[in-house]
This record gives sequence, C-alpha cells and structure tokens, in this order.
Amino acid sequence: MMDETHPLADMTDKDLESLLKRAIRITVILGGLASLTLWIGSGWRNAAMMATGAAISAASIFEWRRLARFIVAKMDQKQVQRGTMVAVIFFLVRLIVFGAAIYVSLKCFRGSGVALLCGLALAVLSIVWEALRLLRE
Repeated sequence: MMDETHPLADMTDKDLESLLKRAIRITVILGGLASLTLWIGSGWRNAAMMATGAAISAASIFEWRRLARFIVAKMDQKQVQRGTMVAVIFFLVRLIVFGAAIYVSLKCFRGSGVALLCGLALAVLSIVWEALRLLRE
C-alpha cells in the first residue's frame, strides 16, 4: 500500500490564507459579472439584489479569513493577537448588519429574492471551487 497523504492534510496556514483570498476575488468578479448581466437582462432591481448578496458573500469570506487566523494562532499555541475579542465581537455585529442589509434590500429594492440568494451563495460556490482546485493539484 502506498502511504500518500491527503492534499488537505498538507495544507499550511499560508495555503488557507491564499485559498480564502482567491475565493474573495472569485466572489467579487462573479458577483460583478452577474449583476451586470442582470442589469442588462432584467433591470436594476435584480442587479442590486445580486450585488447586495455578492457583497455580503465577499465580506463574509473576509471575516472567515480573519477568524481563521485567530483559530490557527490558538491551535499553534502562538501568542494570540490582542484583537481576538474585537474580531469575535465584529463577527457577531457583522451578522446583525448583514441581516439588516438583507432586510433593507428586500424592502427597498423590491427585486427578486432569488437574485439575492444567488449572490449569497457565491461565497459557498467560490470556496468549494477553490477546495476542488486544491484537491486536484
């Protein structure tokens, strides 16, 4: 039997950081292209809904990246940065702010909820894409 290690087992902190950076970039690009396409195809309301969902997705990945840094530092028993509690508080505040952004976009833009959900799904899609790309290498 061959003793091959799984690609995710060899993943370093730097690899995780670069994976999340690429996922943010993919989310922003796909969100912008999809919003532009929706604007041309079905109007500004659906484009605004898609852009709102994509912005929330990109900001969520950014926040996950920040939290991952603190978790990795804690697991490696390095000196944890002073801002750990602040990051956790901002994570919780972010949930409230994004919930409010979703509510306001649904009430003000009156576009398609499906466009908003597609924008929100971009974070999952981009992270899965990057994980599959990592596994393929």
